[in-house]
Formats: sequence, structure tokens, C-alpha cells
Amino acid sequence: MTVFHFFNCAILTFGPHAVYYSATPLSEYDTLGTSVKAAVVYLATALVKLVCLATFLKVSESDSFDPYQEFLKALIGFIDVAGLYFALTQLTHRNISQNHKFQAVGLGWAFADSVLHRLAPLWVGARGLEFTWEYILQGLEANANLVLSISLAGLGSLMWLRKNKPKTLIPIIYLCAVIVATMPSITSYLRRGLGWHLPKVVGFELFTSLVMAFISWQLFAACQRPSA
Repeated sequence: MTVFHFFNCAILTFGPHAVYYSATPLSEYDTLGTSVKAAVVYLATALVKLVCLATFLKVSESDSFDPYQEFLKALIGFIDVAGLYFALTQLTHRNISQNHKFQAVGLGWAFADSVLHRLAPLWVGARGLEFTWEYILQGLEANANLVLSISLAGLGSLMWLRKNKPKTLIPIIYLCAVIVATMPSITSYLRRGLGWHLPKVVGFELFTSLVMAFISWQLFAACQRPSA
């Protein structure tokens, strides 16, 4: 039963990444190499973030919300944006379109995040003797992160690769990118500042990810239309 629960949680956590790759044109254009490169960039970015967090943040004795500490975390979190910029603009990719490139980068980014932050807790905890919803909720959280990562990569693609985008959409693109990039700080405030429990926070993340994906898709479609 414990092994069955572990595999269920693992499939919920990592399965959507494989489904997204195989069910979209990414598999037809063989963009796996791009996703792998993005995953490597993510790991390097995570290492830089870890060093910055250990250097500039103090260890808190309480679990209460500290605005100054969370502000520093949010600033350090923008290292992810720099990493995505490098993955989208500096890495050599196969001859794939901009549309497929940002999806492949976002997919690799999200998969690396799930492996780094969820695989070990899942392996240790989901095989326990007692059933818990915590790891199912973590799997759902990984799905929300997948959508948010692809959305952020899409917004980054519009910011850095799309040259002829309508000027009226530029502030909206940057605003959406800031919102997605600061989602970890937002959810931290909901948990520590407002005292939300994990199911409520995960529900918020799932809803927000769908909203941001829809907005990003609309922005991407609007920027692809020929200017009048």
C-alpha cells in the first residue's frame, strides 16, 4: 500500500511533464535537448540562489512572516528570471520556433524544480506507513509550478525575443512576469502571514497558474498578429 501510494504521488508530481512533452508538438520537433539544457541552467541558478540565501538571510527562530526577509527572498528569486533569460537567449537551440523554444525551456525548468525540491521528500515521506494528503498536494503544487514556469518562459520570450510587439502590451507583459516571478513570496505570505493551510494555498496556486497561463497565451497571440 505504501509503495502504491508513493507511485501514485510520483506520477502526479512528474507525470504531467511527460504528458505535456508527448502530447504537444515538442516531441515531434525533438526539443528534449533544449529541455535538458534548461534543466541544467536551472540547477546552476538554484545553486547561486542557495549561496545568496545563505549569505544574506539570517536563520529565523520563528515561523512568522518577516517582511524584510521575504523582500530579500523575492529579490533573490529574480535570479530565476536571469536564468531563464540565459536559457532563452544564450543557449544554442536546434532550429525550432520561438513558440516551441519557450515551451521546451519552461518544461525543463519545471521538471528540474520538481526533482530538486520534491523527489527526496516524496521518496522519504510517501513510503511511510500512514497515508497523508501532503504528498498529493505537493504533486498538485508541482502541476501549478509547471504551468507557471511555462507561462514565465513565454512572457520572457515576449520580453527578450519578440521585437515587434505592440507598445501598449509591454507594461502588461512585464507586470505579469513580475507576478509570476514573485509567486513564491506571495504563497509564503499566505502561509505565514495569513495562516492559510496547505490545501488552500495549493488551490490558490492552481487557480493563479491557470489565470496567468490564459493571460500569457492571450498576450502571445496578440503579439503574433501582424501590426496594422
